[in-house]
Amino acid sequence: MIKSSSFLAAVGSIALVGGLCTTGVTAAATATAVVGVQPASLHSQLASKAQPPTEAQCVASFTVPCYDPAQIQTAYNEQPLFHRGITGAGQTIVIVDSYGSPTIQSDLATFDAQFGLPAPPSFKIIQPAGAVPPWDPNDSTMTGWAGETTLDVEWSHSIAPGANILLVETPVAETEGVAGFPEIVKAENYVINHHLGQVISQSLDATEGTFPSAASIQKLRSAYFNAYAHHVTVLAASGDTGASNYSNVAGTLLYTYPVVGWPASDPLVTGVGGTQLSLNENGQHTAPDRVWNDSYNTSLNEVFFGNPGPNALATGGGKSAVFSRPWYQNGVANVVGGRRGVPDIAMSGACSGLVVTYQSFPATGEPAGWYVDCGTSEATPMFAGIVALTDQVARHSVGFINPALYALKARHARGLVPVTIGNNTVSFTQNGTSYTVQGYSASRRYNLAAGVGTVNAALFVPELARAAGGW
Repeated sequence: MIKSSSFLAAVGSIALVGGLCTTGVTAAATATAVVGVQPASLHSQLASKAQPPTEAQCVASFTVPCYDPAQIQTAYNEQPLFHRGITGAGQTIVIVDSYGSPTIQSDLATFDAQFGLPAPPSFKIIQPAGAVPPWDPNDSTMTGWAGETTLDVEWSHSIAPGANILLVETPVAETEGVAGFPEIVKAENYVINHHLGQVISQSLDATEGTFPSAASIQKLRSAYFNAYAHHVTVLAASGDTGASNYSNVAGTLLYTYPVVGWPASDPLVTGVGGTQLSLNENGQHTAPDRVWNDSYNTSLNEVFFGNPGPNALATGGGKSAVFSRPWYQNGVANVVGGRRGVPDIAMSGACSGLVVTYQSFPATGEPAGWYVDCGTSEATPMFAGIVALTDQVARHSVGFINPALYALKARHARGLVPVTIGNNTVSFTQNGTSYTVQGYSASRRYNLAAGVGTVNAALFVPELARAAGGW
């Protein structure tokens, strides 16, 4: 985490990987065997203590624009759905975060009042895996998760303002071996068994190779099998370090070859990658969406890292070392080979197109106010909102959507917007040596940088509702 008197840069969400078929983790990966679950795909900067920043103010302060809910809703063409009363009404989005935030309910109310959003019909917080420890404003792990919680709640709500929100807080962020995952699994199984929500959003991940073994990942997958059986959609962030990912718990070292994280790579999970949007003040596109990659953006690196870079700052994506190609990716075998490919779909996540949040939880060096955030931690709750809209249209939970996504792509569904520009190759310096991890390029077809593409919600939501009905 990087701090200064003017800005806060916090490392955010993580992505996890699993599947239906497994192979062994590589020897090099197995030797590491250190897992850290923390918000590692969120990057957050203080913008203002008083009012949300304007787009011009963000450009002046951060060298890049920032967007509010109305702009993002327009960018994804949600207004035709809203005019028909499709807002996620009757659905519940489940947000899973360690620790949560002690001020999230009042923070969401402030956010809603500022941007003219209605309060969610229901906003509940539960701790089914055990009580969260007392709040410690000096604990950077705890405050980092609070920032993650803020982004998850406020932006899932922005996309589906009529949906209920269930925030599921877990009591452990880091332990030996599997770093809080047992608590996450327990909490998610509770939600599924008690029929508390239709879509689960996970802005968290750990690199596959940091687990002790492929078998240790298999032991953590019960909630995903449970979700599949109960028609609950599960999402996970693909990560923010491009084709690389973290190799240590502290998040200070990166793999120097392509890797992916779990649970985004789990065949029973929908992995969500990040795109870069270019919008005017009304939310209209001024350029096509592209793969998020800010690794080589010198001015932005100075703001976020205090150096010109390059730094690993891009959407995660690649091939699983643990899971074999699932059947629904057979049609893209020329891209994924025999492995599970990630991501499946992509939404806004670029630091070169920030989104605004409000937070007031007590945290040393982090005053209450308006922040600008980015990362696949942003993209994942946004897509959870899209799923909630789809569930309302379908009049039932659409559940496991991956087969439908690839079927829609195969028939060139109009609601899937190809992302054809960019890649997730990253470069960085580590222990005095410069590395480049070669990633994957965008294309009109399925690719390992943006998946099947991004969405035009007015078209995609009814298309997914129809396509998912058969699974």
